[in-house]
Amino acid sequence: MSLACLFPGQGAQSPGFQHRLPEHEIVRATLAEASDTLGIDVLAFDSAEALQSTIAVQIGLVAAGVAHARLLAQAGLTPQFSAGLSVGAYPAAVCCGALAFPDALRMVKKRAELMELAWPSGYGLTAVAGLSETQVEALANAQAEDSDARVYVANVNAPRQIVVAGADPALEAFAVRALAAGARKAQRLAVSVPSHCELLADATDQLVAWSRDIPFRSPEGVYVDNRGGRPLYDGDAIRADLATNMRYTVRWFDALTVMIEAGATVLVEAPPGQVLTDIAREHYPEVTALSAATLPPERLAATVRRRLGMD
Repeated sequence: MSLACLFPGQGAQSPGFQHRLPEHEIVRATLAEASDTLGIDVLAFDSAEALQSTIAVQIGLVAAGVAHARLLAQAGLTPQFSAGLSVGAYPAAVCCGALAFPDALRMVKKRAELMELAWPSGYGLTAVAGLSETQVEALANAQAEDSDARVYVANVNAPRQIVVAGADPALEAFAVRALAAGARKAQRLAVSVPSHCELLADATDQLVAWSRDIPFRSPEGVYVDNRGGRPLYDGDAIRADLATNMRYTVRWFDALTVMIEAGATVLVEAPPGQVLTDIAREHYPEVTALSAATLPPERLAATVRRRLGMD
């Protein structure tokens, strides 16, 4: 019986999500630490207006994820596996001890700034349900041949849940093409940058150089990366994953599969996420998948302990 902590990516946020975190001293202390580290009030980052900024969203998700991990730790629940989707990889790295929380905040702030600077408007992500990665790739290639409206495979969240990145007109054209090809749904996500594709190559190179001196350590437990969906055991390898993941396709389903095949039996998704929980429940019904956003801390901890056989 093993515990895995999962951390959602951009798109999970909604107005007021930080104010909906549990009323607990650990949460208050974590948010205060984030504010002190960055010299800003992170609680002001979850208004509808603030969430138009990639910077606000990514910082808020990191703070919420670390607060959640600390609540679990206080309850004596230390994960054997840590993984996060996209920016969720940052609280995952903090959770497993590979990266200090203040360094994660500073690095993710720089990451988001570079992403916004590269493509300040007119870009984003669309989630396509009902088509495989191969089908989506073929449609993307066909669209690129027919016009300049290229889209890129950004996330493989499940075998038939693929996210594509690109400019607004390209995404709109691709949604029409995907639905005509049999997709059940093609939905724009609350993300305003073209994450996880070659459009962020220059931003990635800048973040790699900027983060070179940030201290990383070997993880306690298993950290599973975004790009290859594989365990990483070295601090420098985790640094490279965090610094480059905005450029490469996120292979979340591979990461999920690796954790379950390695023995993860209870999966807990940090607030404000629910999507990673739903994916696990659909494709691996034999494991226990829980969304912390839907349960008070005491009930969540008791449920996890029971499912792990600790009580």
